[in-house]
Amino acid sequence: MKESPLTIPSILPVHPMREQVVFPRMLFPLFVQARDMKALDRAMASERLLVLAPCPHGGEGVFDELSPVATVVRINQLSRFPEGGCKAVVEGLHRVQMTRCIQNDTCLLAHIQMLPERKAVGPVAESLIQGVGILLKIAMASGRPLPESAVKIVEEADDAGHLADLIAVYLGLPLAEQDRVLAILDPLERLKDVYLRLTDEVQKLQVRGEIQTEVARRLGKTQKEYLLREQMRQIQEELGDEDPRQSEIADFRRRLQEEEMPAEAKNIAEKEINRLERMGAASPEYNICRTYVEYLFSVPWSMATDDTLDIVQAEEVLDEDHYDLKEIKERVLEFLAVRSLRETSKGPILCFVGPPGVGKTSLGRSIARAMGRRFIRMSLGGMKDEAEIRGHRRTYIGAMPGRIIQEICRCGANNPVFMLDEVDKIGHDFRGDPSSALLEVLDPEQNGSFCDHYLDVPFDLSRVLFITTANQMDTVPPALRDRLEIIGLSGYSDEEKIQIAVRYLIPKQLDENGLANHPLKFAESSLRLIIRNYTREAGVRGFERALASICRKVAREVSQKKPIPQAISPALVENMLGPRRYFSDVAAEEDRVGVVTGLAWTEAGGDIIFIEATCMEGQKELILTGSLGVVMQESAKTALSYVKAHAADFDLEPQAFDAKDIHIHVPGGAIAKDGPSAGVALATALISLLGGRPARREVAMTGELTLSGRILPIGGVREKVLAARRAGVRTVLLPEANRAHLRDLDDDLGQDVRVIFVRTLQDVIRQTLLPAVRSPGLLYRSSTSAPSISAP
Repeated sequence: MKESPLTIPSILPVHPMREQVVFPRMLFPLFVQARDMKALDRAMASERLLVLAPCPHGGEGVFDELSPVATVVRINQLSRFPEGGCKAVVEGLHRVQMTRCIQNDTCLLAHIQMLPERKAVGPVAESLIQGVGILLKIAMASGRPLPESAVKIVEEADDAGHLADLIAVYLGLPLAEQDRVLAILDPLERLKDVYLRLTDEVQKLQVRGEIQTEVARRLGKTQKEYLLREQMRQIQEELGDEDPRQSEIADFRRRLQEEEMPAEAKNIAEKEINRLERMGAASPEYNICRTYVEYLFSVPWSMATDDTLDIVQAEEVLDEDHYDLKEIKERVLEFLAVRSLRETSKGPILCFVGPPGVGKTSLGRSIARAMGRRFIRMSLGGMKDEAEIRGHRRTYIGAMPGRIIQEICRCGANNPVFMLDEVDKIGHDFRGDPSSALLEVLDPEQNGSFCDHYLDVPFDLSRVLFITTANQMDTVPPALRDRLEIIGLSGYSDEEKIQIAVRYLIPKQLDENGLANHPLKFAESSLRLIIRNYTREAGVRGFERALASICRKVAREVSQKKPIPQAISPALVENMLGPRRYFSDVAAEEDRVGVVTGLAWTEAGGDIIFIEATCMEGQKELILTGSLGVVMQESAKTALSYVKAHAADFDLEPQAFDAKDIHIHVPGGAIAKDGPSAGVALATALISLLGGRPARREVAMTGELTLSGRILPIGGVREKVLAARRAGVRTVLLPEANRAHLRDLDDDLGQDVRVIFVRTLQDVIRQTLLPAVRSPGLLYRSSTSAPSISAP
């Protein structure tokens, strides 16, 4: 097309363009509604020239809403419609700039100014033109069609500006972007802008083509697999073979008829089997549905083992596996007795609480053997995900039942002995609180209809005998603790450890270390030496490791064909295990002022603690160190207040507290200590310090002291007395209210440790403190005679 030789007037009618920009040298069909015909009628009445101005932001098409750069077009053909409006074929002539509005009422007239059209020449222009041609061919090859007439125009184009206008139309840019291209007067810059946009379009086309190719390939593969499967099915029918999928579904239907399942579970299983039958094997839901049906059939809805209700036989089994533990054995035998009288009794929720190594976990296995039930053990230590208990819902990828249902399915019976280990070490985080999920599991009134999230079908857990274990109950939530029948396991005395070693540990270690044909004998003195000098524990785990070490050394001698001893004497123990590891804490101490022996009860059993007190010039400040908890700090403040208030009763001068700082320290600062039972020992240490009276090293005490001077009862009596005995303490002071717990102590403990019950702090002072000795810086009154040790 050649540029029109007509002279373009300076004032022309204007028609707004809301959908498309018309570029110079472009033929465009323009459809105009009846209400916008005034501008075209004005143009047809003169020289058929019209300004088409972009209106990028929409609106009514007033002058202020139009872009200043527009295109003058010539109306080559106009066809009017009977209902109004027309279709006009216009030809773009030239870029113009509208400078001002002349008329904006009946017809929009604008004063225009011609914009010069420069021609870009040079190597840059030629390179861009060639690059655009290459990109267009790539776009056409990638599926973006271009009319043949346009292809010919593009191939013959040597004007960069005209080529840029053609590409802008071809790209189908939004109106605002086309308007921006129209406003770029430099043809080279205009072609660069369009070149970048064409590059983006080609990249998108290539990516889209790759995706379509991959989709077509996968669809082709799926269709191919479908055809092959159909052919295989047809061949199997001809040969008389069954389709594996149909065979699997038939097996599910057979099991559905044979399995004794609750009606609700059977209905759900039947629905899922029907879904499987309608579903294609290639469907991603097929395996999920099949796995769910398999789990429904693997749950032992009605499969149970027969209980051994012979009480005598059960007692023999328990005695064979464990020494002593009378209370626990009696509780198990009581449960069996009730089961023999009433078959539908609900299983109790036992909780074994005690220090490590006393046999809590192995006791659960023995209970299962005594009852003839299958045994399941699950550790709860460190568990933080609630789904471990309740399972995941089937909407999640990789969903599975909780550990409770999984373990019951694995054992194949609905009445096992289920041991939940370390219930006091459950954690919680953003995934939920497993201890809260256990509330339903461990409640005999609720677990008859336990609903796992994965199965979504109630399962009866009331026949399961749940046993939990813990080292301490302080960290167990109160709601969970309320559902447990707590049975305490205290530490073992030296005599009990010797009996356990002779009956269980030594035969076990001889067998594990290959010495079954070379039986060793351990002298009782050797076992006692190992217990006192090489282990210090409430249980027997460290004791067993020491025995295993001796057996390994003997096994080495046997393998080297060397003579082995027939009996392990104390001298051989020291030779094999090396220097002693533990010493008597109390035996190594002297009677000192301000140092008192106390007793503590931890999750590892009983232990002794030393409470040291000293004073210095200061501002009446109480300093507490040794990693003391809040409760123990309050006990120290209570003890100091009581001693101050009753200073005269303990022969202390009132000036003893003036201008002095008192520092109380409990050695072993790296170990946290807490609890109220050190109140008596704290007060005794203060009285010893301020009165200058040494405390007897072989006397240990425990008890909570109140502001009124009462000594309240404490827990862990047996553990504390055992700890005192291990440390060489000869006298233990206990609150009078704990006299009923004396029956928990074995007879042999009374031979080594003297237990004295006290009611007031005065009783403690009489049994503990020696007469005063004069020490620099301490105010005291001298006592005339040493107290005697006797029970009140």
